Amino acid sequence: MPSLSLANLTRSVLWIAFFVAIIVSWVWLYGMAWMTGVDWIGRPGTQMVMPMTTLRALIPMWAVMMAAMMLPTMVPTLRAYDDLMVSANGTRAGWIGLLVGYLAVWVVFAVVIALVQAGLMRLSIVDDYGITRSRLVAGGLLIVVGLYQFSRTKAVCHGVCHSPTIWFLGHWRPGTLGGLRMGVALGTFCVGCCWGFMALGFIGGVMSLLWMGLATVFMVLEKLPQVGHHLTRPMGAALIFGGLAVAIT
Repeated sequence: MPSLSLANLTRSVLWIAFFVAIIVSWVWLYGMAWMTGVDWIGRPGTQMVMPMTTLRALIPMWAVMMAAMMLPTMVPTLRAYDDLMVSANGTRAGWIGLLVGYLAVWVVFAVVIALVQAGLMRLSIVDDYGITRSRLVAGGLLIVVGLYQFSRTKAVCHGVCHSPTIWFLGHWRPGTLGGLRMGVALGTFCVGCCWGFMALGFIGGVMSLLWMGLATVFMVLEKLPQVGHHLTRPMGAALIFGGLAVAIT
């Protein structure tokens, strides 16, 4: 009984720390948005303007953004690991490894997209706030992300993210290292599923709290077993029509 109580306490502490990390990430993002002088929709406001235009600033910004937006989407995966912990010889160290591996992949993605933003700024395709200067580019990006929602790659990646328990049953690895390896694999599938919604930040501004909030809510809903499969293609159609409207007006 004492060991069971200790196990429950450890589980509670880890879950609380997980949700605290999400809250801290969003508070941090709010602070960065204020420092860069943008309003809640990502447009330059009236306060002190400190746009982030160097890789030294862009990489941490995107890394915090990945934590804030993607950690909430990982709740079903962490719960699935919890459910399999006893029957599949899982451990709390493995749970942590799973989380670390997942985040590591998104940090790599943060570096890549920060490099993309820096390149787009150098080419004057986006401004210092990460907002595209061309309606054709904005419309084209919406259409590309919308079409991707109908692709085979999206379907495979979404299938894994949507049903992590099934994936665990076929790819289970015990221990801390096993959790880390599974986290890297699941993070890779998650990037394949959600990269497009991150790229859409270049339309409204990468520091737009409105875009970050809406994208996070959608990605969480898309991974819920009850509703996820019913959202992917309708969202794709909406993005395509939205892109056409933006490009031709």
